[in-house]
Amino acid sequence: MERKNAHPGKAAAVYLVIVFVVSSFLWGYYLGTQGKSGRLSGASGTYEIANMDSDGSGGTIDFDQFWDLWDIVLERSVKQPVDEKEMFYGAMAGMVASLGDPYSVFFDPPTTDEFTEELSGKFEGIGAEIGIKNETLTIIAPLPDSPAERGGLLAGDRVLAVDDLDTRYMSLDAAVGHIRGDKGTVVRLLVMRDSFDTPEEIPITRDTIRIVSVKSSVGAECCDSPEGKKLAIIKVTHYNGDTLERFEEAIAELQTRHVDGLILDLRNNPGGFLHSAISMLGEWLPGEVVVSEKFADGTREDSVSRGRGRLEDMKTVVLVNGGSASASEITAGALQDYGKAVVIGTQTFGKGSVQDLVSFDDGSSVKLTIAEWFTPSGRNINEDGIAPDHIVERTEEDYDNDRDPQLEAAKAWFDGVIPPETDDGEEETR
Repeated sequence: MERKNAHPGKAAAVYLVIVFVVSSFLWGYYLGTQGKSGRLSGASGTYEIANMDSDGSGGTIDFDQFWDLWDIVLERSVKQPVDEKEMFYGAMAGMVASLGDPYSVFFDPPTTDEFTEELSGKFEGIGAEIGIKNETLTIIAPLPDSPAERGGLLAGDRVLAVDDLDTRYMSLDAAVGHIRGDKGTVVRLLVMRDSFDTPEEIPITRDTIRIVSVKSSVGAECCDSPEGKKLAIIKVTHYNGDTLERFEEAIAELQTRHVDGLILDLRNNPGGFLHSAISMLGEWLPGEVVVSEKFADGTREDSVSRGRGRLEDMKTVVLVNGGSASASEITAGALQDYGKAVVIGTQTFGKGSVQDLVSFDDGSSVKLTIAEWFTPSGRNINEDGIAPDHIVERTEEDYDNDRDPQLEAAKAWFDGVIPPETDDGEEETR
């Protein structure tokens, strides 16, 4: 989940710390190029570390060691001439990578542009959200009608190699960089999934990805229940820049059609902007706390929805799966906690951390995890994800044959049919 300056106070604190370190490095480097004796004292010397070592003792860092290494690389590396800007960005990336958090990443200027482009809803690549799960590069969700989906990738697929490059020790941003590429080029992913006996290589031709974040349907041709209840489906594929506008349009259409119920499809929705999820929830839960953020210092901040409440009395089913992450988990969790919706599908991904995106004057940026999300009832999304009220699987065979038992279960729920909790095929009615 990315956002810009969502917490001005918190973001400013992070920004000041990072700016201090960056400016120290830059200024120290500038003076260092004029001769070692001219280096800025703030960028060298020995400093106490605020954190305690594992044995309880205090620690120190020596910035002189950084500059010693800098000079050794400049003077002795066989790869001459050494690109000092790349060295600098590499040092920045290493500082953030040392956190061991796959969602905290330093972006150089070109990568910052790519990331911003993705959030705007258009980029070139395969069209899949990826993350790290159980220390393995994992497909969170292929986007609808994307090369990834057409190529056969599924949520939960584990990517073991990208073009013969082992992903075991690859950072998340490095993996994204290898998988993305120009339209028309091919990337080969070595994929393992539960139904495979051995990993399989899947070639995917990259294309221009345009994210249409909200699609809606109403009426008998797509949505009505088996017993004729008039239903609407709103599918939200991403929480990006156009989501709220498109969601408003979908609700306006829904109100003119006088439907009996709504199916909110959040399957394979990897998230996006936090404020989009909060604003959307305001249509069901105006004036309610819909998510809480807990920070490293133990403080907590509640987010209250401010929507118009046009869906307060609308019977709602939310569809989720293992590709539902981040903002979609916030949405499903809040509606479930307040009893505003029944959640059907499979366990969600469990990506409940907050990232602030801080930009620098040279076009680089840092995406830094600053908090974890909790549902209104106190469930930790990052650790637990969202468990459906009714578990309904959609198998690979279902995908191959265009069957959607999760959607069919959602439609039947409006007729009083509760999806079975076991695989014995028995159904209950209420």
